[in-house]
Amino acid sequence: MPDPSSEDLFRVPFGRGALAFAMPPGLRGASLHGRPTTPLADPEHACADAVRAPLGTAPLRDLAPGKRRVCIAVTDATRACPDHLLVPPLLAELAAAGVPDEAITILVAVGTHRASTDAEKREKLGGAIVDRFRVVDHDAADEANLVRVASGPGGVPFRLNRLAIEADLLLSTGVVEPHQYAGFSGGGKTVAIGCADDETIAHTHGPAMLDLPGTRLAQLAGNPFQDAVRAVARAAHLSFVANAVLDDDGRPVAVAYGAAEAVQDHLASFARSIFTAPIPAQVDIAVAGVGHPKDANLYQASRAASYLQFAPTPVVRPGGAIVLPAACPEGAGEGAGEQRFRRAMRDPGGPAAIVERARRDGIRPGEQRAYVMARVLQDVAVIVAAPADPAAVHEIGFRSAQTIQAALVVAADLTGTPATVLVVPHALSTLPIVTEGMRDGGSG
Repeated sequence: MPDPSSEDLFRVPFGRGALAFAMPPGLRGASLHGRPTTPLADPEHACADAVRAPLGTAPLRDLAPGKRRVCIAVTDATRACPDHLLVPPLLAELAAAGVPDEAITILVAVGTHRASTDAEKREKLGGAIVDRFRVVDHDAADEANLVRVASGPGGVPFRLNRLAIEADLLLSTGVVEPHQYAGFSGGGKTVAIGCADDETIAHTHGPAMLDLPGTRLAQLAGNPFQDAVRAVARAAHLSFVANAVLDDDGRPVAVAYGAAEAVQDHLASFARSIFTAPIPAQVDIAVAGVGHPKDANLYQASRAASYLQFAPTPVVRPGGAIVLPAACPEGAGEGAGEQRFRRAMRDPGGPAAIVERARRDGIRPGEQRAYVMARVLQDVAVIVAAPADPAAVHEIGFRSAQTIQAALVVAADLTGTPATVLVVPHALSTLPIVTEGMRDGGSG
């Protein structure tokens, strides 16, 4: 364990705020954070400079002249990507190249999540951009607006949104952070996954992909999922991206513009240095912080638990527990993928049956989260702290408690005491690396 904090109280994000809590008797806790970094002093100026000095490609103003159908794929409300900072420099370069406003479409890459609301679009992009430009949501089930761009293994057609594929110039935004499948997000993922059809998302997120040894957090090279993303992005002729790395408070610490792979490689190297953190051994219990926007529903918030368990060595030992502080006001989630997750998690056979069915029959988009969480639940318990709807939590096989302290008491009952507790306030970005490999169960 890292040295315990000298403070009596621990803090984790909760919605747009935070919760403080103390360790119950019998539990020894420590907090784990990534390497401290200094946020950009003037992110707007940094973005303006970066767009004029792109990585791996010519400046956007040299690529854009004469283009009459430009598509900018942006992240949806489930991604804490600062599109309000990243997009204006793209628009300024397009204007400098003589591209008229009416030639530009901003496509919200929702994947199989629900459509974004007007308020979410305005929060992500800023009201001035929403009022000035055409902003539309991708629909993974809209057959009329899906175009085949490539073939995957076994002839699986990779289809993307027509607005993206038929554009004369395709751009995208993204945030580079650890990702359970892609190694790191960013690069071509907003287009290749966020603008894809159900079948493409099902193929790339299925058990066959997740079970491959190269599909893992913080790994780009030799990652089959990342290879597929890059192949699809190339086939879509993604020309230029704007990506950022954020600190634990959501502030940009690095930005880059340019060719998708060059930008992702550059920022992932930096992200790896600040987001991975060593711990000497597995722990009995972890508190996995989430915060806004991922704690809106259980589909998204559960990523914090799976990130810890799909680290190179699972952070929590078998028979341990993960406490997940998250209100999840949307329950399991409102989109088609989120509802598939909910239904799959209700299998009366429990986690083993969920895993067996997914490997036997394959998955539909959204069900991959059930497969991942079923694998987590085969080894550890997941206890959601302070949920808005405990019934929604229990329905999918998680436990609940009214407070973090109460959840830790439940966890201690499962693991026995004394027990070690690792508090990871930002479990979606801080990746604990167990330095001494697996250890047998027990507390200490």
